[in-house]
Amino acid sequence: MDPALPKPSFNPNKHLKEEFVSNLSGSSMLEIAALTVTIPILVLIRHSITTLQFGTLKSSASLRKKNDDAPSGNRSFKAYLAMLSLDFLVIVVPMLLFFTVLADWTHVLASLFTILTLLYIVAKWSGGSSPVLEGEPNSLRAYITSYRVIVMIITVLCILAVDFRIFPRRYAKTETYGSSLMDLGVGAFVLANSLVSRQARNITSVNWKTAIVSISPLIILGFFRLVTTTGVDYQVHVSEYGVHWNFFFTLAAVSILTSFINIPPQYSGVFGSLVLVGYQFWLMHGLNHYLLSNERGADIISQNKEGIFSIYGYWGMYLIGVHLGNYLFFGSHSTAFRSSRWVRMRVWVLSILFWLLTVLLDRHVERISRRTCNLPYVTMVLADNLQLLSILMLADLIPGSKTSVLEEAFNRNLLATFLLANILTGLVNLSVDTLSASSITAVCILLVYAYVLSTVIGIADYFGMKLKFW
Repeated sequence: MDPALPKPSFNPNKHLKEEFVSNLSGSSMLEIAALTVTIPILVLIRHSITTLQFGTLKSSASLRKKNDDAPSGNRSFKAYLAMLSLDFLVIVVPMLLFFTVLADWTHVLASLFTILTLLYIVAKWSGGSSPVLEGEPNSLRAYITSYRVIVMIITVLCILAVDFRIFPRRYAKTETYGSSLMDLGVGAFVLANSLVSRQARNITSVNWKTAIVSISPLIILGFFRLVTTTGVDYQVHVSEYGVHWNFFFTLAAVSILTSFINIPPQYSGVFGSLVLVGYQFWLMHGLNHYLLSNERGADIISQNKEGIFSIYGYWGMYLIGVHLGNYLFFGSHSTAFRSSRWVRMRVWVLSILFWLLTVLLDRHVERISRRTCNLPYVTMVLADNLQLLSILMLADLIPGSKTSVLEEAFNRNLLATFLLANILTGLVNLSVDTLSASSITAVCILLVYAYVLSTVIGIADYFGMKLKFW
């Protein structure tokens, strides 16, 4: 009897691609901090470039905010695409180059950008140019929007770039311990959501039916990803979340905990810290050996141990983010923001304190581990994201716009952006041998991918289309 033929695969290089992103140790905290300097400065540069066309587009955009779902027919489509392309060239293209061909120049670029930014601020102030008014009501909202969009752009660029050899291995996710650019991804998503969550805005009375409706899309997307990746034999780094678990299940689990365990925002920071300290104590008394071991049992918990147990870390991080969002941005009000200057000073101080705490924990308690979402990992995510936000808030000292067309488009469709990026990433991986692509080919593919993604989301926003599940 003839032996059974092997099942044809959509992804013949699956195992090679899995090995390519396995057993990595990451970069240094200093390099991550340097990257977090250069990226937001790109956005500041774009905001400082003011034109008459952008003023017109911005005015029409502000009118549309009164009716967010209404098509913006009063804008010139050609002018809109031109501004979208300019945003892409100034923000996305340099960011992509920083992650690939310019990766070895990270520290030099960070130093150069810092010096030029400080000189620009001093020149504007000494020259008598008026900075943006401190009390402008929507300034903090604009900075939070820019922050959330930057997190998304970094994510969508890295999820495809990591499959090419031009992307430094030190930026890819670590196997056990260490810190890297991509390690910050899921933590940044959790923190970004917590800072502007209902809890942070003192809206704590949520009906359980409403909570289930808001969480169900994440669960559906989690199962959809599981089915599709299995169906096309897509590469999966099992030690990242487990055999069946994924990013969407983690977000859903955190949402379930925060919705059904209702903690006032003024106490959520203390409660979150207790959760993290208790979880860290558990890790140091044997749980970390279990989670970092390659051995897995047949039960569902053992198969997905990384994803399930790391929920404690992400939940603690979310609770601290709720407290910070309430303290920094909202206070006792659910809609009004605090003064920009008041927030900027505290964000800078908190970022420095969290970086110092991260160094101490990493050296004297346990090394940073995204896989377990331990306490040092949580403080690193807090430090890095607050640093990103603090640099964006320097826009108060730089004359210019507070936003751009690309940022507005991405902000109105963050979920659609992430889903489309995942679909495009899958299509590229199934149609291109990314491991064999030359550096030039890789950069070209990444640029086309990023431009298609930006253009599609931009056009959708132009015509008032918005992806909603509830």
